Amino acid sequence: MDPRPTESRHPASPGLHARGAEAILSDLLAAQQAALRALEPALPALAAVAEAGAHVLGRGGRFGYAGAGSSGLMALADALELPGTFGIPPDRVPVLFAGGTGALLHMTGAVEDDPALALADLDASGLTSGDMIVILSASGSTPYALVLAKAAATRGIRVAGIANSPGSALLKQVEIAVLLDTGPEVVSGSTRMGAGTAQKVALNMMSTLIGIKLGHVHDGYMVNVVADNAKLIDRAARIVADIAGVPRSIAEAALTATGGAVKPAVLVAQGQSPEAARDQLTKAGGHLALVLND
Repeated sequence: MDPRPTESRHPASPGLHARGAEAILSDLLAAQQAALRALEPALPALAAVAEAGAHVLGRGGRFGYAGAGSSGLMALADALELPGTFGIPPDRVPVLFAGGTGALLHMTGAVEDDPALALADLDASGLTSGDMIVILSASGSTPYALVLAKAAATRGIRVAGIANSPGSALLKQVEIAVLLDTGPEVVSGSTRMGAGTAQKVALNMMSTLIGIKLGHVHDGYMVNVVADNAKLIDRAARIVADIAGVPRSIAEAALTATGGAVKPAVLVAQGQSPEAARDQLTKAGGHLALVLND
């Protein structure tokens, strides 16, 4: 038997193919729900990753994501969301995905075993000493992930690892280890299921906490959102109106004065000039709450 929990047999696996459609879906749902319970003991480690990531991004560094296969897709999804949600420039959140863009259209397993590819991706990422990378691997033994972890640490890059197998090689060699002990999959080895679900939720929480620590969330609002379509422009106006306590018309005028930037628009709506608003936010490290409280 394979020693990795993600390759072991799940109690619901035997006879799965012979059950009815709704019974199969019920088993799959129960397994997904069980996988989420693995997040509870991982909260302290996830908080540590977010704190470190916010520190790196807050001083102008890069926070990278890396993975292969399903884990790589989870990493990619989270990284792509950060610019739109929190206004973080895309070049500050590079993604290292085994096989590159070609593998997104036709995923192959061989790329995750190529150490040279991992090193080339690290070279191209722009990550350097003082930056940080979070590496995902369900088994915690993927060669691509292990080579990246070792090489990144050698270059002075802070390394966090997320894996679904206790005692795995990845978790043993990273600075911050996040174990999501999701156990066997109903479809044996199909880590896009329970393991992938837990990884996705963990990354959602981690990156949201990073956004909060950077001051990009205020009272649950995305105050660093880039308003570049009709939906986001409408959302930005509602955010400014609510936080500043002004009518919608004043909020819209303030956003026009700040080029659509929400944080300074809140202050402009309260009577400040765009220049003064930006100056105060700069002094407050981008934290709107500090300016409003002051």
